[in-house]
Amino acid sequence: MTEPSLETRNLTIRFGGHTAVDDVSCAFRPGELTVIVGPNGAGKTTYFNLMSGQLKPSAGTIFKAGHDITGLSPSARAKAGMGRAFQLTNLFPRLSVLENVRLAVQARHGIGPRLFRKVGSFASLAETAMQHLEATHLTAVAHFPAAALPHGDQRKLEVALLLAMEPDIFMFDEPTAGMSVDEAPVILELVEKIKHDTSKTILLVEHKMDVVRALADRIIVLNNGALVADGAPEEVMSLPIVREIYLGIPADAEDAA
Repeated sequence: MTEPSLETRNLTIRFGGHTAVDDVSCAFRPGELTVIVGPNGAGKTTYFNLMSGQLKPSAGTIFKAGHDITGLSPSARAKAGMGRAFQLTNLFPRLSVLENVRLAVQARHGIGPRLFRKVGSFASLAETAMQHLEATHLTAVAHFPAAALPHGDQRKLEVALLLAMEPDIFMFDEPTAGMSVDEAPVILELVEKIKHDTSKTILLVEHKMDVVRALADRIIVLNNGALVADGAPEEVMSLPIVREIYLGIPADAEDAA
């Protein structure tokens, strides 16, 4: 079996007397798209925040490719190849959409000291940035200030920035939230394209069951901060505990039907 690209061991975080993530041990591997589900307040986003470094655990360890990254900052984790879309949102809200993505491309290539030179000074970087805008259907607003984008386009920009950083671990927290029916397929198609690269690991928090069924190779279920199920989509979604806590369907519903 492929070695884990990301792993949590006994990961726990407490806020006062409340345990938001409770002793979660889970390994994620390249070529696998894992969807994390659970009811509101289950600890899904908190678990994401722990893995990407926004929160420090009360206990437990996080490994990336076998290396302990528990003490690393979010920026250090990003440089190590962990990409979470919102970390780069509105990097420079007054700059154009193209300039935002171009700066992310620069950062990926380690070109920091010349950060504020004009786009024309970095033709190849601007070309790469425009390719990411084309992939996310943002070329029409390339020269708009990032802060002026409607919500749907802001979500697309999050993904464009994430693509520009070229991570090996992609973390999406409800990527289509707030997007219209027409806008959401753009993001889902991008996730599907990333999934075809078997060197990438994808983690996705999602509530929409049509998205889960379309994309998931594996589902893990959190409830009250604890990992209560982990496996193939058909297997997990048929478990009585999942039917009750996530789908709201009593375990004996089929027998009663």
